[in-house]
Amino acid sequence: MSRIAAWAALIFGSLFFLLPLVGMTEFSLKMRRGVYSFDAYVKVFEDPTFWATFGYSLGLAAATIVVGVVLVVPTAYWVRLKLPQARPVIEFITLLPLVIPAIVIVFGYIRLYNTSSWLPLTGSAVGTDILLTMGYTTLALPYMYRAVDTGLRTIDVATLTEAAQSLGAGWFTIMARIILPNVLVAVLSGAFLTLAIVIGEFTMAALLNRPAFGPFMQLLGANRAYEPPALAVIAFAITWACMGLIQLVTRFSKHERAKA
Repeated sequence: MSRIAAWAALIFGSLFFLLPLVGMTEFSLKMRRGVYSFDAYVKVFEDPTFWATFGYSLGLAAATIVVGVVLVVPTAYWVRLKLPQARPVIEFITLLPLVIPAIVIVFGYIRLYNTSSWLPLTGSAVGTDILLTMGYTTLALPYMYRAVDTGLRTIDVATLTEAAQSLGAGWFTIMARIILPNVLVAVLSGAFLTLAIVIGEFTMAALLNRPAFGPFMQLLGANRAYEPPALAVIAFAITWACMGLIQLVTRFSKHERAKA
């Protein structure tokens, strides 16, 4: 009986998830009257704004991943090695972006860094991009920190550090040549999650008036009929491609460990 209930719940959940996606995909193919076609997808890919906004978001995603790795990896390593008692505090701080809405964070940024403040980042495009990168890093912090922390649990941090120090390695060498290569799979998992977050984020980019992919999706959805579902399917495919890469990297890592 419990097995039947489990299968029923699985089927219901699958239908609840898949039916809207199937309906949206089917509608995106009906741009040409009477036949199915990829006209909506062609129009999206022919739009230069699509490539401009997508490239802009990819650039910000790369910057966000670099900032996140530089911030999170040394912090998680130091907490695990020297400050285990501070771990609950660090975990609480990294969870805050999940309970504080993005609109609150971005209004705080605008308030603190407007053109009349001591650090007027919103007064230039480069400054606003830096501010947006910091905002994306904040949003991705829970996922990046947990991915790296999970990776650090699989290695003996104290022994590796002592061995490296006994051979004369400094802290930078330990981080760059010992710790980071050993948690590279975890870092890549966090990086792919960060990419998925940045590609679909709307609130911060719209309120900071930057030409990102999220505001482009909203603008297209307000003015077109068939292109928005096509764009949603493309964004969905990008997100699932990132999830697939995470699984691929994880399986490759397990295979390499088994061979070792």
